[in-house]
Amino acid sequence: MSTTGPAAHIDDIDEPMVDSFGRPLRDLRISVTDRCNFRCQYCMPKEVFGPAFAFLPRDAILTFEEIARIARITAELGVRKFRLTGGEPLLRAELHKLIEQLHAIPGAEVALTTNATLLASQAEQLAAAGLDRVTVSLDSLDDEVFRSMNDMNFPVAPVLEGIEVATAAGLGPIKVNAVVRKGVNDQTLVDLARHFRGTEHIVRFIEFMDVGSTNGWRLDEVIPSSELVGLIDAEFPLEPVDANYTGEVARRYRYRDGAGEIGFISSVTQPFCGACSRARISAEGQLFTCLFATEGTDLRAALREGASDEDLTALLRRVWGIRDDRYSALRSEATEDLPERPKIEMSYIGG
Repeated sequence: MSTTGPAAHIDDIDEPMVDSFGRPLRDLRISVTDRCNFRCQYCMPKEVFGPAFAFLPRDAILTFEEIARIARITAELGVRKFRLTGGEPLLRAELHKLIEQLHAIPGAEVALTTNATLLASQAEQLAAAGLDRVTVSLDSLDDEVFRSMNDMNFPVAPVLEGIEVATAAGLGPIKVNAVVRKGVNDQTLVDLARHFRGTEHIVRFIEFMDVGSTNGWRLDEVIPSSELVGLIDAEFPLEPVDANYTGEVARRYRYRDGAGEIGFISSVTQPFCGACSRARISAEGQLFTCLFATEGTDLRAALREGASDEDLTALLRRVWGIRDDRYSALRSEATEDLPERPKIEMSYIGG
């Protein structure tokens, strides 16, 4: 392979990578920064990520050119979607330049997950650069609850403005992700569903997950998606919808009156490990093959020590080929019996 030539179209892959369970790599989630302007308890609690916390120095973070090179090689191996995450990805200066490079890879979709605090000011530039889709993290429309959950006293209004501006820029429909924590924001979920009902946007409720080791996860703070479906259905009758593609993480439902769609992500109670086709790259270039991983593979060292495209391809094939991750399934089979282990924090690999 050339280090400069165009990527093969992703539908023309002769030998797509598969792991030890036969799962292909289709979705690469790329963290562009370990910094965030929120301190959500389920992700970056202030007690850990306080003023004295040492974030990565600039030279430790992958450059846009390094990210784009990895992305091109993974596209040649079957990746169909690149999702930019963080931390908060819109804190990374000139992110649109990376989006332009990823957009140039034939056949690939480029998506972004953001808290939307900076989205209104950047949406048009991101769309012009080739961004295809946006997912916004919004845990509640109740301003007091939202300020408490982000733990930075940030109001909900600028997030809603970001969604409006992004929609006007052509980045809709937008997916709105809400992490559900019992006793924290569950009383506001129907209002969140009501707000986006009748629009093109899709709210997705996410079970509180034990990502990382600092978020204080407890099983008794998880509300099963089956209960959430019942909660919404009692107010706005729902019916299930088939998945858009194999490995889709959200279980889809639509309102019976035709007022749109809603989704539920149930990693705790209904694991989807069996069809997981996602890998994650941290801001400093560690490749993780599971959201609940304890360690990764250092791609930055390979990049900066002169690895050829052939070398990187072989490394990716080797790492993915031995992958046997299915943490969520194991956790659901025996939650209380799983040994404690220091899982990588969500803020490093973007959820």
